[in-house]
Amino acid sequence: MASPKRVTGRFERTSVGGEEVAAFIPKPLPPDRPALLLDAALTRRLRAAETALARLELAGEMVPSVDWFIYAFVRKEAVVSSQIEGTQATLVDLLTFEAQGAVETPPNADVEEVCNYLDALTLARKELASPKGLPISMRLLDKVHRRLMRGVRGADRAPGEIRRTQNWIGGTRPGNAAYVPPPPHALGDVLSAFEKYVHADDAMPPLVRAGLLHVQFETIHPYLDGNGRIGRLLVMLLLEHSKLLTKPLLYLSLFLKRHRDEYYRRLTAVREGGDWEGWIAFFLDGVATIADEAVASARELFALVAEDRARVLGQPGTSIVALRLFEVLPRHPVVTVASAMKLVEATKPTVGKAIDLLVRAGVLVETTGKKRDRSYVYDKYLERLRVGTELARAR
Repeated sequence: MASPKRVTGRFERTSVGGEEVAAFIPKPLPPDRPALLLDAALTRRLRAAETALARLELAGEMVPSVDWFIYAFVRKEAVVSSQIEGTQATLVDLLTFEAQGAVETPPNADVEEVCNYLDALTLARKELASPKGLPISMRLLDKVHRRLMRGVRGADRAPGEIRRTQNWIGGTRPGNAAYVPPPPHALGDVLSAFEKYVHADDAMPPLVRAGLLHVQFETIHPYLDGNGRIGRLLVMLLLEHSKLLTKPLLYLSLFLKRHRDEYYRRLTAVREGGDWEGWIAFFLDGVATIADEAVASARELFALVAEDRARVLGQPGTSIVALRLFEVLPRHPVVTVASAMKLVEATKPTVGKAIDLLVRAGVLVETTGKKRDRSYVYDKYLERLRVGTELARAR
């Protein structure tokens, strides 16, 4: 889509590490000269995305246990958003670690980064839900960023603090960087304008506003590390803030991972050519696509659970403990004997029999091949859930 030519900011020459670079300082939102054009094509995309989000919200209300899907979809988003930044952890890695928490197995660094993302999102939503909590603001994002970076890569790079030095994106040094964000002295003004637009009272549709704010945050790049994850987490917070969703069920990072090259091209096209319309079209397509996929996934997972529940009930010698264990599997699709004992509050022999029954029913599959310290996976459930969270194989 061709967009009207507009200026989205200005370049300022600055010196970094002995090299002169052109740092970009964005203009405040919303786009102007000309204003963002929501033509017929973009309006159709907007309506499609809004309708898909409404279906996703309804799906969350209609299933008997929305906790299943919040648990699953939040973890999927956390894993994929972290993978975009190079984290080498899969959904199975995360769920396996959570199952082994009963024996206090320390996480590897990549899994810990994903766990931090989950904690950061939980912290943000708690603040927003509390009457005394912080609104969407840089104070909130600083607090969330501090939690995101705790004890992982980047923990030594001023977590929770707006950077005081120049950063850059891509390239091996400032001089060959793909993009240089605003210099530190400009951050006060651009972040103040960013915050004002979060709560501005204008006619821009909330979903379009979320797309604009995501790009603006990525363009400002206010932290020394972790900007991408905070920028994607921001989208989820904005959707809840505007009541487009009441639960974090949209794993948009999967769309951005699939179309990573186009995602970066769209960001560049905004900065260099003012193509906000092209970015918004891409963003709305992503929201619609992933919302529809999430609805289909929710239906498929619920149907699978209902079918497997009937299979467990039909097993000879089925027990209350086996049924209780089955009912917690959608929130804990990887279990050990130790974790299952805690989940259903039963003894080791009783849990062992329950696991054996679920294995016979074709629900659980043992994955380690060991005689001790075994792990069991709700394989058919996890197979559907983990789509898109696998790591690319080395060529």
